[in-house]
Amino acid sequence: MRKFDGSVTPLLSAIDHLVYATPDLDATIDQIEQLLGVRAAIGGQHPTWGTRNALLSLGPRAYLEIMGPDPSQPDPNEPRPFGIVRMLKPRLVTWVARTDDMQSVIEAAKRQGLDLGELQERSRTKPDGTVLKWTMTDLSKNREDGVIPYFINWGDSPHPAVSSPKGCRLIKLEASIVGGMSGGHWTRPKFS
Repeated sequence: MRKFDGSVTPLLSAIDHLVYATPDLDATIDQIEQLLGVRAAIGGQHPTWGTRNALLSLGPRAYLEIMGPDPSQPDPNEPRPFGIVRMLKPRLVTWVARTDDMQSVIEAAKRQGLDLGELQERSRTKPDGTVLKWTMTDLSKNREDGVIPYFINWGDSPHPAVSSPKGCRLIKLEASIVGGMSGGHWTRPKFS
C-alpha cells in the first residue's frame, strides 16, 4: 500500500478547472443551465480522445469543463477518458490543478508513490478558430477516482476562464480518499 502524507499539497498551485463528464453533452449543458442559470459555451473538440466540451467560468482563472463523447469524430486510438462511453449519467470525475513547474510536481508525486505519467502536449481549436495549447500530466493514470488532480500548464495560451460565460463561482469543493489509497469519494461542489 502506498503511503500518501499530503506533502504534495503545497505544490498544488490552484484549482484550474473541474471536469464534469457526461454521456450526452448537449443534454448536460441544458441541465447545468437550469441549475446555475448560466449556459456553458461550446469549447471545442479533443480529437485525441474523441470528445468535445463546453465551458463555464468559475472565476478569473478557474472554470467548469463539461466533457462528453463527440459523435462526429471517429473512434480515437486511445480510450476515451473517465470511462465516458460507459457512463449512464453525468458526474464530477476530477479536478485539475494549475502549475508552472510540471516536472517538479511529477517528481514530487513519484517520491510519494504516485505515478502522474509523462508530460503530454495537447491542443484544441475553439469554435472561433483560436488554437489553445497546453501541457498536462496523463489523465488516464489512476488518481484515486479523480480525487488527486491531474496538472496543467497553459503556457502562452489564454486561460479558458477568460472567454467562458460568467455568472458562477466555485465556493467549495470537497473530496476525500476513503480507506487509505483505495479509492476516492466526492461530495457535491458548491457554486454561487
